[in-house]
Amino acid sequence: MLAPSYATPREKLTYFLFAVFCALVFLFLIGPILVIMPLSFSSEPWFTYPLPGLSLRWYVDFFTDERWRIALQNSGIVAVFATLIATGLGTLAALGLSRGNVPFAGLILSILISPMIVPVVIVAVAMFFGFAAVGLNNTYLGLILAHAILGTPFVVITVTATLTGFDRTLTRAAASLGASPWTTFRTITLPLIAPGVTSGALFAFVTSWDEVVVALFLASPDQRTLPRQMFSGIREQISPTITAAATLLVFFAALLMLTLELLRRRSERLRGTGG
Repeated sequence: MLAPSYATPREKLTYFLFAVFCALVFLFLIGPILVIMPLSFSSEPWFTYPLPGLSLRWYVDFFTDERWRIALQNSGIVAVFATLIATGLGTLAALGLSRGNVPFAGLILSILISPMIVPVVIVAVAMFFGFAAVGLNNTYLGLILAHAILGTPFVVITVTATLTGFDRTLTRAAASLGASPWTTFRTITLPLIAPGVTSGALFAFVTSWDEVVVALFLASPDQRTLPRQMFSGIREQISPTITAAATLLVFFAALLMLTLELLRRRSERLRGTGG
């Protein structure tokens, strides 16, 4: 962060101190990541600095060990199906609530986003007893539905934000020309709100991918997800394979953040507000 050329010496000093403060905050936030990532390349099964040697053995173990492989597979399956459900339900809810003539719209929206406000352990306990009553505990369907419930609020919020600047005269014009509601939605509404829908889907996917508390309550040992496997590994047997898994998750999260930024810029271009 550089001060403008016309800034006074005092303003330049202020800019410099602010930049230093931001850098320190940034280092504080990413410090644990910077510590974990090098350990994943250690050649020995203990956590020490300096590293005794460099090796990819823990990454090989992550992709070849049956426990980690099954956990990765379970996380992928649950996250994909939960994202599809959350994206569909969240988009429909946002479209309905954005019409402006829905009674108690504020109350309905508050209920829809409550899973992201209420502490997740409370939500997990409620799901445990609720799903137990209908026989969904220790099933893939129950875990998928639980993760879909947690991801739906993110879709509702992002799609609702996208619809804020949506020009409804386009849909009225399409209707006046004889287009059916489905044709109007498919050819006009959906392409314009696609960045919001995709962003919400990515948030729902990440929510499901990283979730561990609900998995501890609802999943059986056969449905152990990757975060639950990492949690169990820390409690039962600490292995550097956990650091490899954590490093891969960090790179995966960074890729998703880059995708979200590209979607944000595309949305700005569609609205004509991008730089």
